[in-house]
Amino acid sequence: MKLTVHLLWLCPLAFGIGIAMTFQTAINSALREHLESALHAALISFSVGTLTLLLLVLFFTKSFPQWQTLSLLPWYLWFGGCLGVYAISMSIYTAPKLGFLTFSGLVLFGQISMSILLDHFAWFGNERVPISWQRVCGAVAIFVGVLLTLQR
Repeated sequence: MKLTVHLLWLCPLAFGIGIAMTFQTAINSALREHLESALHAALISFSVGTLTLLLLVLFFTKSFPQWQTLSLLPWYLWFGGCLGVYAISMSIYTAPKLGFLTFSGLVLFGQISMSILLDHFAWFGNERVPISWQRVCGAVAIFVGVLLTLQR
């Protein structure tokens, strides 16, 4: 991968996702304590997120996709929201029990492990990047880091 100004601009944005996800998990976990339900906390989180997205779409896009376009989407593209429900609900439930550092490490390890497979098999139209020993060693290093966070 060639280092470009565009790539340098994307790195802090991606780093910010990690910060936002950690805050989101902490906030949603606190919400769960108040509501005494991970599912209710996730519902509120998704409701606020849906309203936010609606406002962004209304202010920053010119039109909605046509129904015909939506009807032609492959079936599996509709499951992103379901995966989001799983991710948010389970983060609300598990993060306070594991601790935020261990939780984040496990999420990162899961993301890296799945990313290796997504890249290798070029699923969803991305560029194929074969599995290599360097990539596997990187994933193992993350896992070892997670094991170290379990020691309190």
